[in-house]
Amino acid sequence: MAEPGATPATPEPSSRSSDYSPTVPAADVERIRRWHEDAYRSRKALGEQVIEYLGRSFVVPPEVQPITPTSSLLGEAVLAEVRPDDRVLDMGTGSGVNAILAAGTAREVVAVDINPHALAAARRNAERNGVADRIDVRHSDVFSAVDGRFDLIVFDPPFRWFAPRDLTERATTDENYRAMTAFFRQARRHLTERGRMLVFFGTSGDLGYLERLIAEEGFAKEVVARAELTKEGWRVEYLTFRLTP
Repeated sequence: MAEPGATPATPEPSSRSSDYSPTVPAADVERIRRWHEDAYRSRKALGEQVIEYLGRSFVVPPEVQPITPTSSLLGEAVLAEVRPDDRVLDMGTGSGVNAILAAGTAREVVAVDINPHALAAARRNAERNGVADRIDVRHSDVFSAVDGRFDLIVFDPPFRWFAPRDLTERATTDENYRAMTAFFRQARRHLTERGRMLVFFGTSGDLGYLERLIAEEGFAKEVVARAELTKEGWRVEYLTFRLTP
């Protein structure tokens, strides 16, 4: 489902090592690791979930990025941003949530993930929500299987930079932000002239590093959604960024 008139792109390697260097204070790293361990154990115990979210129904396996109370900060931004004539890319689609939200309006949606459980869940959820004919679900390591250009790219990257122990943990970790770094290094060439991106992140990840990548690649940045939560006396901020070249 390449963009009309576009020449399919040569697959782009995304395996080069990240140049990640932490900006998170050591005390906060320990707290983030503890929270991460608690969430990991909880997800292992929960198993598969069926979740009603923004008027749609999703089946989410434990090996796939979960839908959380803050997910709507990105989901509602997608619903507000997508246009009928948009070609949309949902990078790291997980259970297909943002691809399915976009497919209610957009002319074409490509949803990619490296996790086979995510790909199966995204296809299942697209059928469940009646939009399977508008979503092309592909296995891709960042942009490796992505062709053409997009009017809107949606990215909900893992917050943690830890090494994953299994597929369940891989849904929420990106070792040394390899994938996130590769995404920003390559994203510009996959945007149309009117292209824009929606990216969700929070201070329970290394927000400073994300902002460094945005600045280094020359994207203009606007916060379109924000929420704050307090846990153990520590304020955590969640943000959806709208980025343009």
